[in-house]
Amino acid sequence: MAGDTGHGQQLRFTVLGPVRARRGRELLNTGSPQQRALLAALLLRGGRTATAPELVDALWGDEPPHAALAALRTYASRLRKAFGRDADVLVSESGGYAVRIGLGCLDIDRAEHLVTEAEKTRASGDRHRARDLINEALGVWDGEPLAGLPGPYAETQRTRLEEWRLSLIETRLDLDLEVGSHAEAVSELTALTAAHPLRERLRELLMLALYRSGRQAEALAVYADTRRLLADELGVDPCPELSELQQRILNADADLALPFVPDDRPCAGPAFIRPAQLPATVSDFTGRAAFVDELGDQLATCDGRVMAVSAVAGIGGVGKTTLAVHVAHAARHHFPDGQLYVDLQGAGPLPAEPEAVLGSFLRALGIPDAAIPEGVQERSALFRSTLDGRRVLALLDNARDAAQVRPLLPGTEGCAALVTSRTRMVGLAGAHLVDLDVMSPDEALVLFTRIVGTERVETERDAAMDVVAACGFLPLAIRIAASRLAARRTWTVSVLARKLGDERRRLDELRAGDLAVKATFELGYGQLEPGQARAFRLLGLADGPDISLAAAAAVLDLDLDATEELLESLVDTSLLESAAPGRYRYHDLVRLYARACAERDEYPPGEGAAALSRLLDFYLATAAGVYVLERPGDQLLAHLTPTSHPGLVFTDQAAAADWLFAEAGCLLACVRQHASATGDTLRRAVDLLLAAKDLAESGADSRLYEQAATALLAATQAAGDARAEGRARTVLTHVHSLAGRFGQADEHALHAVLLGRATEDPIPCGYASNNRGIIATYQHRYEDAEAYIEQALECFRADGNRPCEASALSNLARVHLDTGRIDSAIELVEQAIAIYRENKVSWRLANGLYSYGMALTHARRFDEALRQLDNALSIFVDNRQRLWEAMTHYRLAEVHLAAGRPTAAAHHAEQALKIRGIGGEWRRSNILTVLGRSLDALGQPGRARACWTEALAVYEQLGAPEATEVRRLLSLVPAA
Repeated sequence: MAGDTGHGQQLRFTVLGPVRARRGRELLNTGSPQQRALLAALLLRGGRTATAPELVDALWGDEPPHAALAALRTYASRLRKAFGRDADVLVSESGGYAVRIGLGCLDIDRAEHLVTEAEKTRASGDRHRARDLINEALGVWDGEPLAGLPGPYAETQRTRLEEWRLSLIETRLDLDLEVGSHAEAVSELTALTAAHPLRERLRELLMLALYRSGRQAEALAVYADTRRLLADELGVDPCPELSELQQRILNADADLALPFVPDDRPCAGPAFIRPAQLPATVSDFTGRAAFVDELGDQLATCDGRVMAVSAVAGIGGVGKTTLAVHVAHAARHHFPDGQLYVDLQGAGPLPAEPEAVLGSFLRALGIPDAAIPEGVQERSALFRSTLDGRRVLALLDNARDAAQVRPLLPGTEGCAALVTSRTRMVGLAGAHLVDLDVMSPDEALVLFTRIVGTERVETERDAAMDVVAACGFLPLAIRIAASRLAARRTWTVSVLARKLGDERRRLDELRAGDLAVKATFELGYGQLEPGQARAFRLLGLADGPDISLAAAAAVLDLDLDATEELLESLVDTSLLESAAPGRYRYHDLVRLYARACAERDEYPPGEGAAALSRLLDFYLATAAGVYVLERPGDQLLAHLTPTSHPGLVFTDQAAAADWLFAEAGCLLACVRQHASATGDTLRRAVDLLLAAKDLAESGADSRLYEQAATALLAATQAAGDARAEGRARTVLTHVHSLAGRFGQADEHALHAVLLGRATEDPIPCGYASNNRGIIATYQHRYEDAEAYIEQALECFRADGNRPCEASALSNLARVHLDTGRIDSAIELVEQAIAIYRENKVSWRLANGLYSYGMALTHARRFDEALRQLDNALSIFVDNRQRLWEAMTHYRLAEVHLAAGRPTAAAHHAEQALKIRGIGGEWRRSNILTVLGRSLDALGQPGRARACWTEALAVYEQLGAPEATEVRRLLSLVPAA
């Protein structure tokens, strides 16, 4: 047997690909194909002896050469010589031969070990790890098994090993569906069913993957195609499993929408992403024992419960969040697959959108952005499907109403939701409602004592009781008052009680419930140092879920160190919360109070407006820096309204993009906050949307971006600011064009251009004209498209905006392509690419490569087209341009289809369909049309027809000219 040579270099052999022998990195010469066929025959016997007649039959079959035995001896001798110092692995005995090697020295043994481990892991319930092991086993293959070897034995074994590999692929695809990766599986299954059309298990998996991806018509079409094929080829009906699946799809069986869990085992295991998003619990949590027990008992049942904690009479500061977080932490062991948390901002002016919340939840659970669909209902369904078989707790804090909460409920056994709200959630069917009142006097005193200290309270118990009574027994108020006392070692409890009494007499206009709260706030605010008080007032003015340290520094007009010191001191007083390292937020009641203080105590006059102006400047300056870093040479920056406060500076594109998407909620809230402004402030708000245009394409933030743009347009019209209105309409042109709403986009673009000319503003003149050309091209209005793009070119050239000139040239090339001028189109694109290359590397070069790929496709230079589009795709992916990533896959599908490679075309079309949430239904229909053509070429006419039918419905609704071609395609494929 081959042993260690002293350096750990055993002989290792491969049969799952070319038959090879290696010692370390050295590839040994194993001779002729016949000689390697002998080696393979011996390796596949697992150390057992093969007789000479068996080996002759394996190598030559029924027609061996006259000197077959002599040839065997020669081959064996040469193999021993090739093995060198390990020649003894080839043993001669009993008139035959055997190869005896160490454990793990043959690739097929490693693959079998991995498969065995995968089966054990799957049986234990960890399907993610099982899938990884199967993938690792498949990775052992290196092409066709026993590649190039002659002989009947090699052919038989090759067939067996290929069948084994295919069955492993089926197992792995089955696991893909079990863990919710159905959208990703469709592409591979489409290719496999084309390569193995009679393999019904693959068809079954494809039907299920399509159905779970929301493509029911295609799933049923797979069955129709399979039934037709089996009847034509074999004269049989589909297997019972396939027929049963068809009926379940027709009946919309609810269980089909969920990942399959064999033997009812829970979907658990270390490979799962387990979110742990709960905020930290407070160390001095006090009282509420009855509520803690009640909610804890409910959570312990873990059967899809929904618990809603509300405040009596809608009072804030009663401790809903503190109680919910404490209970959630105590119940974590009941939810081993994770805990989700969101502040729904229900008491604020801009409550969180359920669609955006679901997007963040799905990402936290491991769903890639490309697989997250558009729309609340679709995301909610995927959320529930993802949670099936898991035990996850969702803490939905500060909800506005039941309508906001319903899409966010897990709704599956084993999961639970804990909701807090100022309103009683009577609209949540089946919810366990808990009404939280103020603390009892004893509980309130205990909380106060834990913060202040037993020594100071024990001697003044009556005064302490006066304090908590003055706080209305509200936990928030008690914490603020106690924190203030704890920071004043020279005060007694009696001093605090007297101060609270004085504050209450000054606030007699307030009703009793709010009186105590505001009195406590007044106490805390009144004892702040001037710098702290100013920070408290000004930071409360900014809308948004929270604020970053850098943004806060802009608001306060201080450096980062001084800002951090102030903010942390406010956290110590409980007037401010630390949401995460470097981020801060107010309790909604405290924010309202801070704004009241800013209005009452503003000094000098206009300080609040100046602070918000600095915040707007900070976001605009930073976003402009991100924009120019990603688009070097673009002249937009030269035309933005000047800012007087600097922003952050990035040198790394990835860090810049990270900042933009992380700050999206706060940035867009800042824009909305200025929707009632006028003059220079309104113009900067509009310009901020221009600089942050990438948010319009993000999927997660596109709806908020559109809402902000719509609000600003109304503001510019009300203010009579033609220049700002032209830019706002330019923004909305981009928004509606991305969504495929071309009529609305063109209307905004028309007005934008007219306003741009009237105000001599190159931004709408150039950008909106360019967009008008794109839209007209989409609508097959080629004469108009050429005129609009020529106008854009004139504007860009006059402005010295070379990158945008290149963009317009690329768009003009598209017009030339669609009107048959292929040579001139290629020339235009080559001019565009040359301009893009003048600047340092930018992702916009990918736009030129994309157009070049299209032009080369029309010229039938397919290999060149693929190279250009592959390069473009890589750049788009690296720069998170998801819309263009999808569209490049679509163009790659077109190239492969034109080149007669329908399997590759279908693969890229499926990749394009996976990227959902952006692009609109028109673009999706274009992709479906190409996918249908690919499927028809693969012999799947039923599924092709389903794709075309869906596309036609959209085209007809939009009045799109593509409807004519799709009707023609449908006429060529008879209905099932």
